[in-house]
Amino acid sequence: MSDLTASVLETKNGFHVDGYEKISYDFTFLDGVFNVENRQLAECYQKWGRVLAVTDMNVFNMYGEQIERYFQHYNLELKVHKTKIGEKAKTIPTFLSIVDSMTEFGIYRKEPVLVVGGGLVTDVAGFACAAYRRNTNFIRVPTTVIGLIDASVSIKVAVNYGNYKNRLGAYHAPMHTFLDFTFLRSLPTAQIRNGFAELIKISSCSHLPTFDRLDKYCEQLISTGFGRCDGASDEIRDAADKINREGIHEMLKLETPNLHEIGLDRVIAYGHTWSPMHELVPETPLRHGHAISIDMAYSATLANNRKLLSDEEHHRILTLFSRAGLSMDHPQFDEDILDKGTAAILKTRDGKLRAAVPNPLGSCTFLNDVTVEELNAALRRHKEIMQGYPRNGEGLEAFVDASDTGYTENNQKEVEALEAAAEKAGNLNASMDGDSVVHGGKVMNGVNGHANVHVNGHSHGFAEKLANGAAQGLTNGVDGFTNGAKA
Repeated sequence: MSDLTASVLETKNGFHVDGYEKISYDFTFLDGVFNVENRQLAECYQKWGRVLAVTDMNVFNMYGEQIERYFQHYNLELKVHKTKIGEKAKTIPTFLSIVDSMTEFGIYRKEPVLVVGGGLVTDVAGFACAAYRRNTNFIRVPTTVIGLIDASVSIKVAVNYGNYKNRLGAYHAPMHTFLDFTFLRSLPTAQIRNGFAELIKISSCSHLPTFDRLDKYCEQLISTGFGRCDGASDEIRDAADKINREGIHEMLKLETPNLHEIGLDRVIAYGHTWSPMHELVPETPLRHGHAISIDMAYSATLANNRKLLSDEEHHRILTLFSRAGLSMDHPQFDEDILDKGTAAILKTRDGKLRAAVPNPLGSCTFLNDVTVEELNAALRRHKEIMQGYPRNGEGLEAFVDASDTGYTENNQKEVEALEAAAEKAGNLNASMDGDSVVHGGKVMNGVNGHANVHVNGHSHGFAEKLANGAAQGLTNGVDGFTNGAKA
């Protein structure tokens, strides 16, 4: 929630305005947020008597009936916008489909949209809320480790643009975030591992006690869903709760003085210097946690080369990545990608590299004076070091699959259906940089069967030739109604 105060002063040639925006929002730890005995979420909607929820198909298939029973119990009318979403579908067309649902629902300006899902869903739906009437409220219920630990902390919301991560976005705080770690019971191990990387990020640069706990309990935390799965010991559950609470608290302490990123030296940007470029390079994208782990591991080697990180600390952090099954290298993480990633991040960070590295473990230093030769030398040494680790430093289940999105090679029939629908909807032309673009295609979105047509919708990515559309029974919208051209 935001509250703006300002002063206006006359000057010789006009006026001077000073505006101050107060941003306040809440976090509530609540296991079983959709259990009917927990009325906290329902109370947020009693005033409105209804709820527009945005969630992804995976979450809805797992928890949809429970969510429906919860709001029915409190006599709240529920409409659900369901979407399939992944990094390749984190796009403007996906954003527009949510906007269309908000329009058809008739959302009031201060009425909060309920967003339930992982970080990708909260990013895109949050951006839709930021843009809709310039400021529409929303409430977050994250369901993944990344969503709970990382995306829930920031007020950044965004979509990707082409192969550029989060290039279009805003700063828009939710009214409230409910943190329910029981969702981790049903989360695939690959997704637990994916989120584990975010905790390594914050602890290795800012909170050594959390790093020590991650190091002590690594395998047990991943195998038990951070202590939420049946059979987890009290010791693991207690350790997980301390890790999660302290990790979130540390992130908040670092982020809240700089919510709009006016200061560009950001500790929590460790692992985010080169990863925004190389995450989307593979045809099937890397999971976010694996992409930032490659960046972090390489950055640790760079820091070790400079004697900022001791040999013992360097080995310790690399070993933790390896034990967790996280990626530390990838064949396509090469000098060319390093150079392109550097050029891109210099623009984002106002002409300086500002690469966060541990110095020592548990603290952080920012590097600005690194030459191309030094970066490449560190990369060559890093790849040599990786030969001594399992899989040459490559991670387990490092690429997105159906637990992230339906638009991957692992769901080839759906990919083929989308491509066929795209060809039927419009002409496929190659853009200058090789991305596929749909020109003149009609993307049909809406709620309760109402269709809105977007012309000249652009879609980048191998499996987005019909961006956010539906083909041969694939649905994306409210109450199961179909968006997109049907093949």
